[in-house]
Amino acid sequence: MADTENLYVVDERERSLLAPYAMFSAQSLGRKHAEPVHPYRGPFQRDRDRILHSAAFRRLSGKMQVFTEDMGDYHRTRLTHTQEVAIIARTVARVLRLNEDLVEALALMHDIGHPPYGHAGEDALNECLRGEGGFSHNQFGLTIVEDLEVRYNGFRGLNLTLEVLAGQTARAHKHESGLHRLLEVQLVDAADSAAYNAHDTDDALKLGLIDLADMAQVSLIGEALRDVHARYANLNRDLLRKAVVHQLVERQVTDLVLHSRRVLNAKHYASAADAMRDAIAIQPGMEMVERQAELQQYLYQTVYRHPRLIAVRQRAQQRLQLLFEHYCQHPELFPQHVLARCDAVGLKRAAAEYLAGMTDHYCEQTFRDLIGGCSNSSPAV
Repeated sequence: MADTENLYVVDERERSLLAPYAMFSAQSLGRKHAEPVHPYRGPFQRDRDRILHSAAFRRLSGKMQVFTEDMGDYHRTRLTHTQEVAIIARTVARVLRLNEDLVEALALMHDIGHPPYGHAGEDALNECLRGEGGFSHNQFGLTIVEDLEVRYNGFRGLNLTLEVLAGQTARAHKHESGLHRLLEVQLVDAADSAAYNAHDTDDALKLGLIDLADMAQVSLIGEALRDVHARYANLNRDLLRKAVVHQLVERQVTDLVLHSRRVLNAKHYASAADAMRDAIAIQPGMEMVERQAELQQYLYQTVYRHPRLIAVRQRAQQRLQLLFEHYCQHPELFPQHVLARCDAVGLKRAAAEYLAGMTDHYCEQTFRDLIGGCSNSSPAV
């Protein structure tokens, strides 16, 4: 009886709130391993909770986004970035009447496969697995939730809905043409871009890697700065930075909402499946896309390639590569579950996965324990 009641309540709520083009819980294709319906949570709520309670999600708090912990404690971690993406995505989903539960699950999962040291760590592991299929944090996220997390009897992984798995699969193959994605998946990608544009700017300014006056040459920043100056007088440096970053988020999200709503109103999608067959509908307008690209290019040239970060990047990559080689030469050092993984995917892939699961701090500690005291080639701290 509880199962029937739950289906009725979730379906009734969604039909009163969601647009026809949203992904309804009742239309879910289910899970690989069938499970009873929960008495008061819909399927995408359960996905969200399973991701949130996973070990891999918790470890995101110890993984750098762009900046390392030795540069301070203000800047974002991979976890706080994920939370900001989820907040933006849910806000837009509510306005566009998309499925907020699905959006939140997708957002919380989207970076769960990131290795230590951000994209520098990903590049290092990809090099380690050259000739072995390479390494992608998006693909590794799928490996985590489908195989590496063990929380239930009877099957491995988190047994997420096929819709959430398909969304992450689309991220893993985002550069391929002909992809068909739910609107909720499109939204999380757009929210991801808006979030890191704003918080990478904020963190870089806070750390003094760039100057706000110099950033005014970037159209998005220049417009935000002029708007803040028009509204407020005599702001100190800290409040000025915060006000500009607030404007940066507001401008991107507002444009995303307005442009996407215009597209949705013009298309009149009858269902989620109908929307999936069409081109991308949830995205900013072309002018905003160009301005975001300009900002991202500026950040790449002045922040991501900053000498202080280049040094961190080189050290991190060298450490991961040395650890990878060390584990491949001494697999007896692996925990038992990793030894079993070697039988399934091979020594090199298992070694890369083991390293990818580490936090920055644990990776540093492991390096010191295994290599730091016995290798002349270890990087200087």
